[in-house]
Order: sequence, then C-alpha cells, then structure tokens
Amino acid sequence: MTEPAGASGATRSAGAAGTADAIAAHFRGVIAAGILADGERLPTVRQTAGDAGVALGTAARAYRILESEGLIETRIGSGTRVARGVSALPRPVAQRLRALVAEAQDHGLSVAEVQDALAAIWGQGLDPGDPGPGHETREPDPTAPPR
Repeated sequence: MTEPAGASGATRSAGAAGTADAIAAHFRGVIAAGILADGERLPTVRQTAGDAGVALGTAARAYRILESEGLIETRIGSGTRVARGVSALPRPVAQRLRALVAEAQDHGLSVAEVQDALAAIWGQGLDPGDPGPGHETREPDPTAPPR
C-alpha cells in the first residue's frame, strides 16, 4: 500500500536534525493538515528511518511519541494508522481532495483557480446529492424515505 504524497517524502527535511522529536513533529503536521487522514497508514518505521536518514530506533521512538499522544495506533498485522478523530479531514474527504488535486493538475489549473471554484460551489449551498449544472437530474423517488 502506498502512502499519500507528503506522508513520508518530507520526513527527510523534518528529520534532518536526526531526532525522534523532529520526526514526530513532521507527522503531527502531516496529520493536522489532513495529508494523512483518520485511519490511513503511516509508512513503516523502517521506511521512515530510511527516508529521514536516522537509525531504526530513532524512527521507532518518534512513533512511540505519537502513539503516547493518541495521534496514531499500531496494530499487529495492520500497521500504524492515524487514530480516529485526530485528523483535520475524514479519510474519504482527504482521498477525494487528493484525486481532485491530481485531476486539476492534469488540466493545468492553478491552486487559485481551484480554490475560487471550490469557494463558489461551497457558497451555493448545494444539496450534497445534487450533481451540479449540466448533469441530468431525476425526479425524487416517491417511495424513498424522506431526507
């Protein structure tokens, strides 16, 4: 399984000081920013140590710090994941945003253009089930439960 962009790659700069505290600080920021969302896997301790250029014990100490703070959970067989309720974004939202960013970049859009479009759409107060302009809409199903 691959980690979201920024989950591990930036560890090298954060871990340049070579301390567990610096690595923990990096992951605190990644989690707070929603780059790693609730339930998403962190890189392995071995990968983090390699990316940061530190000893395996230093990376493991960073993970223990984060675990003691309640930010991550380690389970045998499923790896280390962001604890529920600590990320800025729920996992499905973070995944869809990453997909949106990738598609916007493929189309050559700037951050400002995407932010403006998002703000405009957000400001319209659209019904979450509304696909937006240019999409066919269906009449409500009279047998469906009320929303």
